[in-house]
Amino acid sequence: MAAALGRGCRRLALCRPLRAWPRARSHRQQGEPASLEIKPKTTRVPKIYTKTGDKGFSSTYTGERRSKDDQVFEALGTTDELSSAIGVASELSQESGHTFVEQLHKVQCMLQDVGSNIATPLSSAREAHLKRTSFSEKPVLELEQWIDKYSDQLPPLTAFILPSGGKSSSALHFSRAVCRRAERCVVPLVQAGEADANVAKYLNRLSDFLFILARYAAMKEGKKEKIYTKSET
Repeated sequence: MAAALGRGCRRLALCRPLRAWPRARSHRQQGEPASLEIKPKTTRVPKIYTKTGDKGFSSTYTGERRSKDDQVFEALGTTDELSSAIGVASELSQESGHTFVEQLHKVQCMLQDVGSNIATPLSSAREAHLKRTSFSEKPVLELEQWIDKYSDQLPPLTAFILPSGGKSSSALHFSRAVCRRAERCVVPLVQAGEADANVAKYLNRLSDFLFILARYAAMKEGKKEKIYTKSET
């Protein structure tokens, strides 16, 4: 009778909710392992949307709230667009076997640093901000070395070239055009003392580098570049 009652209590314990388990442990023999495994807490994944920009304002790295049509965000958005364009050009170039895709990847990483500097207006930046987001001349000099390297392998330029020369070349020409626009967006910030001058220099050299790479890609693929011819009227 007692044995049957004991078995009934154990069955009853198994049917209790989780909060009742501490009491049920009294029915286990000493040293008997617990029959219930406690599940680890799951990590909560943050949502991609924050709703903080629903009223048309966004924050700079320094904590300022500015309208989304502010020059800072215009420059940031165009720089992001440039990185995306280079990403497309890089994928097409990789399919064609071009080794300069490693340099394009480095450029995309450098554009993240460009964006960090743009997002940190110097007028409101503290010393801690400046240490994290300053942009030196070193990347500019590196681009100049790359330009010289590929330029030396190209035939002389004798006419105005239209964006052409195959998929890789055309995508690089498109990236060059976006880069020119990004530079135009950054120049007012530099002139106003809100961004490092080296950021504008970098974008200026980058458009030249993309132009040289477009020509180089066409040459390596054996594709003909289209040249400008004046229409007769």
